[in-house]
Amino acid sequence: MMIARRSWLAACFWLLGLVAVASAKAPTLENLFPAGASRGSTVEVTATGQFERWPVKVWVSNPTIEVKPGVEKGKLTVTIAADAPPGLHWLRLFDDEGATSPRPFLVGQLPEVVEVEPNDEIKQAQPVVSTGLTINGRLAKTGDVDAFRVGLKKGQTLIASLEANRRLGSPMDGVLQVASAEGFVLAQNDDDQDRDPRIAFEASHDGDYLVRVFAFPFVQESSIRFAGAPGYIYRLTLTTGGWSDHAYPLSVTLGHPSEVEAVGWNIPGGDRHMALEALDDRDRLSIVHPMLAEPVEVQVVEEPSIVEVEPNDSKHPQPLALPVALSGRIDQPGDVDTFSFEARKDQVVVFRVDSRSIGQPLDAVLRVGDSSGATIVEVDDARKGVDPEVRFTPPSNGTFRVSIRDLNGQGSPRHVYLLTAGPPRPDFAITLKADPLAVTPGKPFDLVVAIERRENYGEPIEISLAEHYDSVIAPPVISRKGEPSATSVTLKINAFDCLKPGPIQVIGISRDGRRRLARVPVPGLTATIETACLPPGRAATEKPAQPPK
Repeated sequence: MMIARRSWLAACFWLLGLVAVASAKAPTLENLFPAGASRGSTVEVTATGQFERWPVKVWVSNPTIEVKPGVEKGKLTVTIAADAPPGLHWLRLFDDEGATSPRPFLVGQLPEVVEVEPNDEIKQAQPVVSTGLTINGRLAKTGDVDAFRVGLKKGQTLIASLEANRRLGSPMDGVLQVASAEGFVLAQNDDDQDRDPRIAFEASHDGDYLVRVFAFPFVQESSIRFAGAPGYIYRLTLTTGGWSDHAYPLSVTLGHPSEVEAVGWNIPGGDRHMALEALDDRDRLSIVHPMLAEPVEVQVVEEPSIVEVEPNDSKHPQPLALPVALSGRIDQPGDVDTFSFEARKDQVVVFRVDSRSIGQPLDAVLRVGDSSGATIVEVDDARKGVDPEVRFTPPSNGTFRVSIRDLNGQGSPRHVYLLTAGPPRPDFAITLKADPLAVTPGKPFDLVVAIERRENYGEPIEISLAEHYDSVIAPPVISRKGEPSATSVTLKINAFDCLKPGPIQVIGISRDGRRRLARVPVPGLTATIETACLPPGRAATEKPAQPPK
């Protein structure tokens, strides 16, 4: 009787274990705190999400960052190499049941600290011992206001820059204030880099100043209050050192040695100019400088890169030879930059302005007119709701004009723009809709790849895995214009029972030699990455263990 009872209990425990395994869920990852760290440091990071099994495994987008799960659930030890590239990187957690979406992690160049509560009131403001650091903070509850006390000398310029919604996906519309030691507001900003604020403040006297952070919800609601929640994570950089707002010119030409100037605050003259050369097909180039808290970025273009030359008003239009990528600046309120160009009848010219889309404040209006200045077409905010683009078909051979101004008549050294002009440039881009991939070892899987053929791009495109993967086979497929495959193809993926989880990339190669990696949207952010995830999992042919007898 006792043996029968033991057998029955063993069977019950086996069944409970089987149910637990069957109902186990893949991990989820909402955010990381702190959401970044400085080069050459080791920090403990808390991962917020659901983790039914611990420890998990970790994928990082850059090998200079090492992440190890701690003993306590949700705790990660992150070690960043001294030569790690500053900027945005990605972490992804996974276990035997699946993988999380990637979440952002920022690497900085300044020392970093964590906000210490309580710091809501003036008397509770957290002292900042160095005007050259990044504070990792959180507006943890409704009504939360974080205050920091900073000592400045007369004439010093303090840069206060908040990173929250734009790159971290924090659901907050942040507000920054610089106030006197008594709490009187001296400067305020709420939208500088999209929804993230920045202030450049010059101290009028020696003494202490307050920097305050609070927020409203990014998704508008009817309540009027300071918002907060555990996910309201931010990084606040406070520095009187060098800070670059942008590089000028805003573009460099692929394969051509160039020099750019870092434009911003507190930048020594000898550190402003930097030589560089873009040698690959990246659309942006990041330049790291030890005297600047943030990397300098420029766009990489195929057209010749030039800069505007004043005067270039309606009486003195600057001649342009197309195609061209021109960097300009509306440096005075009411300024209008005017350019002349030659065009032939019915030969389309595409004009595109980048300013707000690259984090600058110019609300550009693009106008194309005839040689007398009469308007033919004028556009504001046509592309992605922020910057204008015009497809201009000349009604005749001749000389025409294109001009740029600010919609609200504003101007400053920061009101910069990149004007690209020339004939339509056909190209393509590919996108994966699924991530992580729902692959079951031992079973075939259909991976849909969306194809965007820009400017009626007509070349055949071979879509395939970007490299050989030991446990995956996916025969290449061809996308052809005029066929159903023109805008979408399906990769037939076969994953072996020995599937190894990890990153995977898909590439499109056209007949004319263009190579484009597939982009993968990141949930909750406008960012995309070039790497999807092959999830782990038990093989489809795996049989459950037999119950004990």
